[in-house]
Amino acid sequence: MSLEHRVVFTPSGIEADAPEGSTVLDAARGAGVDIDSVCGGRGLCGRCQIVPSTGQFAKWGLTSSDEALSPPGPTELDYRGRRPLGLGHRLSCQAAVLGDAVIDVPAQSQVHSPVVRKAIDLGEITVDPVVTLHYLELATAELGDEISDAERVVEALAADWGLCGVAVPVTALAALSWAIAEGKGAVTAVVHTRLWGPEADNDTAVVQRQVLTVRPGYFDEAYGVAVDVGSTTVAGYLLDLATGEVAATAGRMNPQIRFGEDLMSRVSFAMLNPGGTAELTRAVRATINELIGELCDSAGVDQGGVCDVVVVGNPIMHHLVLGIDPTPLGVAPFTLAVRDGVWAMAADIGVDLPGTALYVGPCIAGHVGADAVAAMLAEGPHRSESPQLLVDVGTNAEIILGDGHQVWAASSPTGPAFEGAQISCGQRATAGAIERVRIDPATLEPRFKVIGCDLWSDDPGFADSLGSLEVSGVCGSGIIELIAEMFLVGIIDDRGFIRGELAERNYRISPFRRAYAYVLQTEPVLLKVTQKDVQEVQLAKAALRAGIDLLTGRAGIDEVADVRLAGAFGTHISPVHAMVLGLVPDGPVDGVKAVGNASGAGAARMLVSGIQRAEAEQAARAVVKIETATEARFQELFVAAMSLPHNTAPTPHLEQAVDLPPRPAADSEAAGTKRRRSSRERREMQERQ
Repeated sequence: MSLEHRVVFTPSGIEADAPEGSTVLDAARGAGVDIDSVCGGRGLCGRCQIVPSTGQFAKWGLTSSDEALSPPGPTELDYRGRRPLGLGHRLSCQAAVLGDAVIDVPAQSQVHSPVVRKAIDLGEITVDPVVTLHYLELATAELGDEISDAERVVEALAADWGLCGVAVPVTALAALSWAIAEGKGAVTAVVHTRLWGPEADNDTAVVQRQVLTVRPGYFDEAYGVAVDVGSTTVAGYLLDLATGEVAATAGRMNPQIRFGEDLMSRVSFAMLNPGGTAELTRAVRATINELIGELCDSAGVDQGGVCDVVVVGNPIMHHLVLGIDPTPLGVAPFTLAVRDGVWAMAADIGVDLPGTALYVGPCIAGHVGADAVAAMLAEGPHRSESPQLLVDVGTNAEIILGDGHQVWAASSPTGPAFEGAQISCGQRATAGAIERVRIDPATLEPRFKVIGCDLWSDDPGFADSLGSLEVSGVCGSGIIELIAEMFLVGIIDDRGFIRGELAERNYRISPFRRAYAYVLQTEPVLLKVTQKDVQEVQLAKAALRAGIDLLTGRAGIDEVADVRLAGAFGTHISPVHAMVLGLVPDGPVDGVKAVGNASGAGAARMLVSGIQRAEAEQAARAVVKIETATEARFQELFVAAMSLPHNTAPTPHLEQAVDLPPRPAADSEAAGTKRRRSSRERREMQERQ
């Protein structure tokens, strides 16, 4: 019997037992991992590149070393294919498994490349950027003049533009004399203005100005980049600072996923591996650099025209971008290294933009970060006159509740289930992923829509419309609809158990590992929902709902008519199905809205408006943070939220929108209570009365 080793593939989290000496590509194919290859494993196409990860990985209980894979052989060393080998990359068809390993499959090596949906809507906003351009015509210096080039620029800014006391830091001095000579005295000064103080948007504010750089001649293009660093994706937006117009958008997967899908896994990596923080920081900074280049290329803008960068992210991403050790955020009391916004230069975090300003948004507390502040700025729960609930659904959900007088915030560790991870048929949002599901209540037959195709699976021409696209899995929004539909048609009960008695009359319900599964698709790829999958979704939604209930209880609010779901996942959730699952509390169905990437929109607002930046700082300081880890009621609320939609909370609004199934009679008798009537029965009784 040959020796076998554990191989964990990220970002999917799929594990495989690989025989000693087998290639990584063979192990991946055997486990159903998505790796591209068109040359049959001969090392010619370069499509199957992977990145070995080294270190201790507490999440999977294994150590991955440099010796886990065979050293590069002649095929890799002499490889000259059309796709060059990236730094640290290996050809999975040539690398043999010699030990336990963690292997990252980059997006470009996947057949189904991730679709990063990160559009933003800024709405109405007053443009008042903190970086401005000022054209100057300097008098020719004469022999004997007792004045420096820096002084000439400062005096001209005061005389021509009324900007007094502008500083010229050392970072702006290097190119100063060259720019003046090149422009023959005509230059454009790029000036950064910071307003700060207790009321940074009025006359009591302290004004601090400095020259970022000086360009020869007349220069009238000033752009900024807003970056939203999520644990799964990094989104970037290029904006014209003069008009606030979004010139380009781009997004890519966060490369830190190879160190762990959830935030605590990355904290664990930093804690257990010497230099782990630096490695995580290098990965995300490199992505920000690449993203800025992609944005500028897309818009046809010279990178030299980027004058300001704003970055937001959850506390761990925030710290890693700044190069700060995140491990204190992994243990109580979850202390931030810095809470207020950070003003610096882009070069300070390794961004290759000399003379460009940097602002990293403020955080609220240890688990509620600058991304939540940005989302709050965009949606305005702190400005709302009636209760507003803002939920950014991700691997770590951030919840903000405002009632017109006070704002509360909390975070809940939902994990990666909502993004397709840890679900047997789950995958990230890629072409071919199922994103919407409906189940016929009579036949239990499903129909679905996939990313990349406009037709439903039961529409004529669906197969032709797919073309070469393969239905390969279910992404987050599809998982929500799938579990909710299974509940509505009675495949699962309110406790989340798949009803095995249905297997006698319908092949869609099949025995699976001492329980049952629902078969969504049989070919070309078998897709089924197992009992464990349902439980993973229940655990994730219960953590989120318990956090929401904790805030509404603390605020004394019985019903919220304005619920906003933010983030890439929240954007595509069906409000009705979210309520069926119990993801959000009962309320008017039309009051539940998807608001897109609110964090990105908030970051863009900070980029083009100094007043908005000041508002974000003040709003963040005023939020009351509720720590779910120390709240005695959290566990009680969590247990109640495990049921579908909820064990105790009434659902009058939802019952007007859908027919909820009655609780099983056996449960009612055991509890000594009457059977819960369906919503249709209740409506009929009300009509008769």
